[in-house]
Amino acid sequence: MSLLTVGTVAFDTIETSRGRAEMVVGGACTYISWSASYFTNDINLVSIVGEDFPTSELDLLKERGVKLDGLEVVKGGKSFFWEGKYHDDMNTRDTIATELNVLADFDPVLPESFKDSQYIMLGNLTPEIQKKVISQLNGKPKLVVMDTMNFWMDVAWDSLLETIKLVDVLTINDEEARQLSGEHSLVKAAAKIHELGPKYIVIKKGEHGALLFGEGKIFSAPALPLAEVFDPTGAGDTFAGGFIGYLAQQDDVNFENMKRAVIYGSAMASFCVEEFSIAKLKTLDQSQIDERLQKFIEISAISL
Repeated sequence: MSLLTVGTVAFDTIETSRGRAEMVVGGACTYISWSASYFTNDINLVSIVGEDFPTSELDLLKERGVKLDGLEVVKGGKSFFWEGKYHDDMNTRDTIATELNVLADFDPVLPESFKDSQYIMLGNLTPEIQKKVISQLNGKPKLVVMDTMNFWMDVAWDSLLETIKLVDVLTINDEEARQLSGEHSLVKAAAKIHELGPKYIVIKKGEHGALLFGEGKIFSAPALPLAEVFDPTGAGDTFAGGFIGYLAQQDDVNFENMKRAVIYGSAMASFCVEEFSIAKLKTLDQSQIDERLQKFIEISAISL
């Protein structure tokens, strides 16, 4: 089933305890698309870049089944850029620089061929842009998933609540869930967020896994313990890509498939952090993914 993904395609400069990577490819839409491409080859990308973005990277996306009719390339423009430095724990980071560049004028217009997409992944952008994308769709898609962050809770609260009403799944981390709901308990937080509109809520907890809430049920997914973490950048977006990519592949939205999608998303995210940028996502094959999924099964299986 067709998957529409909206978000940033960008450059990052990243420093961690494992090294430094300068002007590497990043952006939510990039990570989402690469991750989802291992489950579906019908991906519609909507984003904006400057003329400085390498065509070789765009060609690789096309080879993965990503359609770029919705990618605006601004002649003479510079792509969105972010620079960050991670602390030794890899869970916290300092933003060194953020340059919006062409993203400051991003006003997405969906190509006609994209408007019938049935699975929608709204990457982290302003709630106004996310809402505008939804408004351009033909009819009601099968699933709309939205990612957001605490920044929008601080500066665009009313707009954020309006957009959340329109989606089926909200993906946020535990800190954001507490801020959005005003509840410390994640169970109570999920109940409050359900009242805002989403039928399903995925709360990401980094190295502690993820929680899925929906249909009156709770599913707790483990995170895979890794010996080496090189770069956490894009792990959440990679999770989102695997999550919605699997659901688009199955084309059957229910709680059991949602549970499996959380595991698939977690598996893809575990690959992402093993190298800088999207390097690891470029080299995977199905046998590696199957092996990683088996590890998730092994660490979560129990007989009583």
